[in-house]
Order: sequence, then C-alpha cells, then structure tokens
Amino acid sequence: MQQGGLRMGKENKAVPEGGQLPLEELFQNLEEVIGKLEGEDVSLEESFRLYQEGMELLKRCNTVIDTVEKNVLILDENGETHPFQDGEDNEL
Repeated sequence: MQQGGLRMGKENKAVPEGGQLPLEELFQNLEEVIGKLEGEDVSLEESFRLYQEGMELLKRCNTVIDTVEKNVLILDENGETHPFQDGEDNEL
C-alpha cells in the first residue's frame, strides 16, 4: 500500500519510497521467515514461498552490509580518516 511517496511496510510502518528498512528489521523479518519454515504444519507450496521471501531478505541484508562496509573509514595514527580499502593491508 502506498501513501504519498511512502509505502507501508510490515506492521504498517511507513518506509520512504525506494528506502531501505534498517538492518535490524531485515534480520528480524528473516528470523520470522525461518521460524515459519521450521514449523511442522507448513505446506510444500508455502515452504517454497517462504524460502523465496527469505532469499530476497538475505539479498537485501547483504546489500545493506556491503554499503556500510564501503562507507567505513579507517582512523590512522595521526587522527586522519581514510576510506576502507577491501582486500588490502591497511597500516595504522
């Protein structure tokens, strides 16, 4: 459901259009999906749907984590910040 540039997220919380849910909420949603998958009375069709939903949530979690990693700054011994460089040895 959309309302003037906002879409209604889970539990009717407004999320900015094109915005990301906080990582904690994504993990919470993923845990809920896993809990449902572990339930004994889940049909095969529902299991497939939940699996797909869980994989989408996992992709979104990875996207948020990747974005955060790219924005991490390294503080050197002189108190200056430098961008984090993945895969390279950063000398402090």
